[in-house]
Amino acid sequence: MKTFTKTIFILLLGVLSAQAQNKISGLITESNAPLEYANVILYNQSSKEVVTGTISDKQGVYAFNSVKNGTYYIEVSMLGFKTKTSKAFTLTADKFFDFELQEEAESLNEVVVKSKRPVIRQTAEKLIVDLENSEMLNSNLQDVMKRVPGIIVSNNGISYAGQSNIRILINGKTTDYMDMNTLLRDMPADNIAKVEMIEQPGAEFDAAGSGPILNIILKKNVKLGTHGTIVGWVGEDEGVEYGTSASIGSYINKLNWQASAGYSSPTWREDLFIKRTVEDATYDQATIEPYNPQSLRASASLDYYITDEHSIGVGVRNITTDSDRNSKSSNIITTANTTDYLLSQNSFNRDQTVFNVNPYYEYKTETQKLTADFNFVDYTNDNINTISSLEGSTVPYTNQRYLQDGEYQIKTYKIDYSKQFTEDFKLSLGSKYADVDTDSDLMSFSEDTNGEFVFDEDASNRFLVEENIFAVYSKLNITSGDWSFSGGLRFEDSNTKGTSSTTNESRERKISKLFPSASVSKKLNENLSANVAYSYRISRPSYSTLNSFVTYYDPLSSDVGNENLKPSFTNNYQFNLTFDGQPFFTIAYNGTKDAMFQYISQNTETAEISRTTINLTEKENWNFRLFGPLSFIKGVDGFTGFIVNYNKLKSAPDNLNLDKWSLIWFTQASYELPWEINAEISGNYGTGALDGGMDVDWFAGLDLSLGKTFLDDRLKVNFGLNKILNRGFVGKINYNNLNADVESNESRRNVQLRVSYSFGSRYGKQKNRENSSKEEQNRIDDNN
Repeated sequence: MKTFTKTIFILLLGVLSAQAQNKISGLITESNAPLEYANVILYNQSSKEVVTGTISDKQGVYAFNSVKNGTYYIEVSMLGFKTKTSKAFTLTADKFFDFELQEEAESLNEVVVKSKRPVIRQTAEKLIVDLENSEMLNSNLQDVMKRVPGIIVSNNGISYAGQSNIRILINGKTTDYMDMNTLLRDMPADNIAKVEMIEQPGAEFDAAGSGPILNIILKKNVKLGTHGTIVGWVGEDEGVEYGTSASIGSYINKLNWQASAGYSSPTWREDLFIKRTVEDATYDQATIEPYNPQSLRASASLDYYITDEHSIGVGVRNITTDSDRNSKSSNIITTANTTDYLLSQNSFNRDQTVFNVNPYYEYKTETQKLTADFNFVDYTNDNINTISSLEGSTVPYTNQRYLQDGEYQIKTYKIDYSKQFTEDFKLSLGSKYADVDTDSDLMSFSEDTNGEFVFDEDASNRFLVEENIFAVYSKLNITSGDWSFSGGLRFEDSNTKGTSSTTNESRERKISKLFPSASVSKKLNENLSANVAYSYRISRPSYSTLNSFVTYYDPLSSDVGNENLKPSFTNNYQFNLTFDGQPFFTIAYNGTKDAMFQYISQNTETAEISRTTINLTEKENWNFRLFGPLSFIKGVDGFTGFIVNYNKLKSAPDNLNLDKWSLIWFTQASYELPWEINAEISGNYGTGALDGGMDVDWFAGLDLSLGKTFLDDRLKVNFGLNKILNRGFVGKINYNNLNADVESNESRRNVQLRVSYSFGSRYGKQKNRENSSKEEQNRIDDNN
């Protein structure tokens, strides 16, 4: 593999060295005095598209380096001055252009342009929600998710178009070892530039996962000067919750650095009610589980621009979460003649630490981009839980204690290259190697008559997993008139070995497979476009599900590992109609072979219910989506839509055969109240759904927030009323020998007040020049 990577690297450097190295530079002045922070944009004469942009320095000097031969023109602008545009010129050697700007005679007090809504765009492969220049008062990642058309934020996390198997990436990198609830609640929205909902991942993405990929792109400081944000919030859910964070960044000359730190202590509660029959007895179970995790996070990044084309950098992130809680469970066991009580509590003490470091090198011109990076993730999870009987219990139970320690290390090496040969033809290729080592250790103890916990060797196990994945890919993007095509092929070779150190047994799995993806788009008229897309995916079993552990939550319910799990393969098909580039109508289908499913079974002798992951014989999903803006309502900005969804699940050996149609309505709208207070409302309603193996009844949710800015938009205040209406999952589990009524709910109503203050320079300008030609600045920053 090293020889292959070295060969590719040498070839790429050969291509890079053959490019033109012309330079365009000049001086921007006003009455012979240099003008700092003027926006200078270089346009392609034939396409009228932006090639690149820059800002003049303190001496009024600007420069574009390494510009290839071609025909261009330059536009110079600055708030308070008349925009100047050069004549078209042909570039074959270095050129110099000076500009002298004149002040505008007219007052600009009434020219106020604000983008209240994030920009939403639909392509054949993904739905993009661009937050970079939106003035929405988002609080955290969970708030941002509500602004993605079709996403439903509920008790069980997030789902999209009836699918909950969503992978979340940050800057294209895995978050598989992070607590998703904490990530959604704790990641500040101010750090997020855009969100990509990738339903048809191209060859550049890992083939892993059967559902959509949610890629969160973080902001990168490219604004001159030093600036930052301080955030504080307080709320009430299952008790008082609070948190604070601060970030600071600076871009001076060639050095770009950022640092952030935060602490959060949210609270919430999850309730689970199960009523089931075991032969002639009825079991009525209620589990109340409060959460109050304390998370401390810190991150930093450093970028150094060696030249305009070459840059190096490194990012470091550390997240520590400590969660201590007591879950209480009651089982009322009723027969024709008796009533018994099995009362217990489960005391959890969980410590999680995620450390991540990511150095990189990047070469970038207007037509080429080469990135090489290394990503290291170290994850540790130490968990102690003790299940003990409570006073009032009439059913005897031996108290149990479980020590579950997990260590995971992931090392990933990646190189990506893309070249824009012409405006209509682009080639991308790359390679990736991942090395994963996991060590999961379960130690079980039973309480003896002296009140001491004694080690139970038969119920303990240590499970080790070694996995390496090698991948190469190539991808083409071609445009011809109103048609555009994207096609890619990815090859992945993976080797997985799982070893039980207790039984000294090993299992190995090797998979070598090609994963194609393609999309075709056609512009039908000035507003309407159509596209079709296809992708082939793989879902590998998680390392925790491959071990043979039994994790008890209370005396009668547990999770069981399955070391015989097979990977699953999914074919995804999708058709989109877009209007002005925004989502309008979608039909999607995916079929999965050996889909992984959390199967619940009941032991009629012990009355225990256990959940294990199995491979299904058949899994299908159809969904039909209709989206539309709410701009036809005066003063209202937002969107609404409907999703019709069909799920079918079947497993012949396990007597499982489920299918259901469902309808989901969702909306997200904002309205400006008096005193420039922005009101936002998010709501959803579903007629029912098939959530895993549970046939869910109707559900609904409603959230409201009020926001206002002060001090020239530096101070933002947001007051949120979440879960005003929150009917969770109420339904039935009815397959095999289990027939149960189930209700799964979170705590009701969350109130939160969040205040953020932005400090420091804005593009390094004085107040009267801080937003000069904002549209051009957006174009300059658009590729970050």
